[in-house]
Amino acid sequence: MTRPADSFIIFIARLALAILFLWGGAMKLLGYAGFVGYLNAKGVPYASYAAILATVIELLGGLALVLGVRARAVGFLLAGYAIVTAVFGHDFWNMTQAAAQQEAVIHFWKNVAIAGGFLLLTVTGAGRASIDGLRAPRGGGLRG
Repeated sequence: MTRPADSFIIFIARLALAILFLWGGAMKLLGYAGFVGYLNAKGVPYASYAAILATVIELLGGLALVLGVRARAVGFLLAGYAIVTAVFGHDFWNMTQAAAQQEAVIHFWKNVAIAGGFLLLTVTGAGRASIDGLRAPRGGGLRG
C-alpha cells in the first residue's frame, strides 16, 4: 500500500509521462500523412499500419496514464514501445552527419530513460490517485 505522498508523486510522474504521449499522439493524428511518410523513409515495415498502431498506443496509453487505468500493464507496454521507437526512430548508428547523429543519440537514450520510468510504473502501480487505486481492496479486514 502506498502512502498519500507517494501516490501524489506517482500521479505527477504519470502526468509527466502522459503529456509526452498525448502530445505525440495528437501530432501524429494531425499530421498523419507526414507521419506515414516519415515511417516509410525510416524503412518501417507496413508503415501505414504502424502509424495507426503508434497513434493509438500513444493516445490511449497517455489517457490510461492520466486516469491510472491498468497502470502496470500500460507501463510495461509503453516501456516496450519506447524501446521500439528508439531503435526505429533514432537509429544513430545509420547516420553519417555528425550533428544529426548526435541529436539521434540524445533522443535514443531519452527513450531508454522513458522506458525506465515506465518499468518503475510497472512495479509501483498507479498509486491511490487513480482508477486502479479506487478499485483496489483496502486493508484491515479478513480476506476469504
